Amino acid sequence: MLICGGSKHISLVLSIASLAPVCITPHSTTFLRALISTEPCSYPVVCETGGWNSRSFHNFFSKPAEENKRAESWPQLKKGLATLRTLLFLLVFFIAVFIYSLWIDVSKFSVQKLTNVIIPQKHQTPIITRKLEFPLNCATKNQTQTCPTNYPKTFKTEDQEDMSSKPECPNYFRWIHEDLRPWNATGISRDMVERAKTTAHFRLIIVEGKAYLDKYKKSIQTRDKFTIWGILQLLRRYPGKIPDLELMFDCDDRPVIQSSDYRGPNKTGPPPLFRYCGDKWTEDMVFPDWSFWGWAEINIRPWEKVLIDVREGNNRSRWIDREPYAYWKGNPFVAETRKDLLTCNVSDQQDWNARLFIQDWILESQQEFKQSNVANQCTHRYKIYIEGYAWSVSEKYILACDSVTLLVKPHYYDFFTRSLKPVEHYWPVRENDKCKSIKFAVDWGNKHKQKAQAIGKAASDFIQEGLKMDHVYDYMFHLLNEYAKLLKFTPQVPDGATELCSEIMACSADGLERKFMMESLVKSPSTTSPCTMPPAYKPQILKDFYRKQSNAERQVEKWENGYWESLNKKQ
Repeated sequence: MLICGGSKHISLVLSIASLAPVCITPHSTTFLRALISTEPCSYPVVCETGGWNSRSFHNFFSKPAEENKRAESWPQLKKGLATLRTLLFLLVFFIAVFIYSLWIDVSKFSVQKLTNVIIPQKHQTPIITRKLEFPLNCATKNQTQTCPTNYPKTFKTEDQEDMSSKPECPNYFRWIHEDLRPWNATGISRDMVERAKTTAHFRLIIVEGKAYLDKYKKSIQTRDKFTIWGILQLLRRYPGKIPDLELMFDCDDRPVIQSSDYRGPNKTGPPPLFRYCGDKWTEDMVFPDWSFWGWAEINIRPWEKVLIDVREGNNRSRWIDREPYAYWKGNPFVAETRKDLLTCNVSDQQDWNARLFIQDWILESQQEFKQSNVANQCTHRYKIYIEGYAWSVSEKYILACDSVTLLVKPHYYDFFTRSLKPVEHYWPVRENDKCKSIKFAVDWGNKHKQKAQAIGKAASDFIQEGLKMDHVYDYMFHLLNEYAKLLKFTPQVPDGATELCSEIMACSADGLERKFMMESLVKSPSTTSPCTMPPAYKPQILKDFYRKQSNAERQVEKWENGYWESLNKKQ
């Protein structure tokens, strides 16, 4: 402890360890002069002992007055000691209050972690709110795993009463209205739902915020498992906000509810069936695919983590510095159109500006997928997307790369791709003349570098911002809410269905499955409401949208035809 004078006051410097009493060990009258000096401190005073040395303290102040040439300052010293006692009392008091506050249970919930987050409000008025986190509560080996009872049944968000603060959802949310249009007039009956059971892998029931599963058959790999996991995370993100419902889910690739089977005055409504993709001939409702929460079989991390990795990869590799060719790597044996793509590979006789590679998943798994990191594949200015047996999960990873996506004319769509525009977000490639289309696209892009780079950037911006996990969850939220509004029956938990929660699924998992579940776990309810659902397309607006799509594709074909006519004339 050191007392230092200032103008009309005494300053105090304390050194405290483990709340032990402060010791004062004077060495000479110099210490006393420093102690009562009215000048600022110029050097530290160090205690030699760890406790209160009362004897030294007594000896110091009992020395003869003649040894202290500043004895006349004793009243000032007494005043300083009184101040010292007061400050010590206040210090101990505040330390005690601080320690006591650490023991207070600041929540009525049993939680492991509290973090303060600043939620900006309207008029830039920040409000500090506490965000409660609920980690998984896994049972011990000798206990039966159950679902927790401490997770909130509902959660009030900061913007709940301020509709103007909610941003509008991305434009692709408007397709929810189109997917549900077949049932707008009739609603959805229980009979319709039961008829969807024919090809479904599982029935999911939500009643009073709890999820129940009635499983019918095993899906390919862990598609069903991670799809269900994603819905459970939605319930954790928006507790109490998902209405009661029953749905059937088909985890296979191709849509099966043919529109033509349900047309005519005497036809019944189509069975409502959820899946990952659709096409113009079917009525299946598209839903985010399982890989948003991880694809354990091929070591692809949850989407939120992949987005970060890809963004960092894009920053490391500028578009202009990348290989000036079109890149594709995948399994060509799932579809004839992919086998045909391989004929465009570079050879001694011909260079179509394509660099194509076969993905051997068995070899990759043996090598721990070291060559399959999607974030490390953004090394070319152009990347090819081509469908497989149906739509391909790879599309979102390709679009996120900052490269120009050369999109071979697709037949299928997923929940977000219908809002992509040719020449703005991707470059269209003819399906029946791939090699010439690819060569022209690459030559055009290398000649018009700024325009090509802008196309790649527009696509990656669309993915990085429009397809972030916040929007994926909001799409699920609005789709399920709009679907539930059409139900004409009361959802019920059928016999044989089992309750599901994150603990039931993740605590018994291991390996990459458990790792990806933990990485994609929603740890707390959202502090903001879902984005605002945009209105449905008006018929004329939708017609104009399709017309512009076709016009852009035809324009590219005209450019391509002119390119090859010019080359042929030169030969």
